[in-house]
Amino acid sequence: MKVAIIHDWLTGMRGGEVVLDSMLKAYPEADLFSLFYSKGKLNARIEDRKITTAFTNNLPFKEKYYRYYLPLFPTAIETLDLKGYDVVISSSHCVAKGVIPHPDTFHLSYVHSPMRYVWDMYYDYFPARKGFKFFLLQSIANYLRTWDAASANRVDYFTCNSHFVGRRIQKYYRRDYKIIYPPCLPQDFRVHDNSKDDYYLMVSAFAPYKKIDLAIEAFRENGKPLILVGGGQEEGKLIKNLPKNILWKKGLPRTEVIELYKKARGFIFPGMEDFGITPVESQAYATPVIAYGKGGALESVKEGKTGVFFEEQTVKSLNDAIKRAEKIQFKRWDFQNSINRFTEEKFVSEIRKVVDRHK
Repeated sequence: MKVAIIHDWLTGMRGGEVVLDSMLKAYPEADLFSLFYSKGKLNARIEDRKITTAFTNNLPFKEKYYRYYLPLFPTAIETLDLKGYDVVISSSHCVAKGVIPHPDTFHLSYVHSPMRYVWDMYYDYFPARKGFKFFLLQSIANYLRTWDAASANRVDYFTCNSHFVGRRIQKYYRRDYKIIYPPCLPQDFRVHDNSKDDYYLMVSAFAPYKKIDLAIEAFRENGKPLILVGGGQEEGKLIKNLPKNILWKKGLPRTEVIELYKKARGFIFPGMEDFGITPVESQAYATPVIAYGKGGALESVKEGKTGVFFEEQTVKSLNDAIKRAEKIQFKRWDFQNSINRFTEEKFVSEIRKVVDRHK
């Protein structure tokens, strides 16, 4: 069986690439296709194989500004030649699901999210409501929505990471879906009680919907120590004038991030995410999650057992949740029971079952 795996872009190891890595474990001989590929920024299992890119990989300034080529992405993904493959698996948070498979090819799409910046979170990314820029962006977004909905017909079977994403698949594509939770941890991972230091932790890309600004303002007010790990498009704005109790770290080795997880008093998760691997990682080190009570976190965090939720994205609501969490005696076995749902072995098994059932 000849398998092709399509991933939107290969520019670094984030949550989507963790999922991709496990897909390649399920199908180690699969060929990999993408819009962009930055060599040396991914792990060996991803890079040690045949990788085919679209014409977008030859565009200027792609390393830093690839997102600015968004209007070209539908055309680019359609140029990928998938002739001769028995199975196509798209790992999609943008346009990967829009590839054009052969009529006899089974196309399974694992949707991390429909394009959030043109659907439900459009105004979070593009808040302007007037002017030339507004009308230009609206025209582009309208085209992308139309293409995104139409290209859903090229998928034979939809899977996704949470019911939160699944409901949007039903809403925007009018299709059913199957939940396959992301591969966050190995099957035999065991939670241990760790001695905790007096700091909170947030590990995140610096994107608007992550609500890092909310976490900063909450800790500016409460004065508690917060370690902020990450970087990205809003980095320059967010790190200006940080209070002394907030420490920013960027580009940490994975081993150092794990040590921070182990010793943190709590993990801050203030955005509305499609799923969110970091809250699962936090639970794996017996660190409770303080999360906004909407989105994928509702499926990974257990109220009062592995974390607490706050109802509004406000400083007061977040700080009240932190106070509540500090009064709870969290138990190791609750964390263990929670994370057992999110293992790589379960993910690999479920992906293979879907393909075997339909091919």
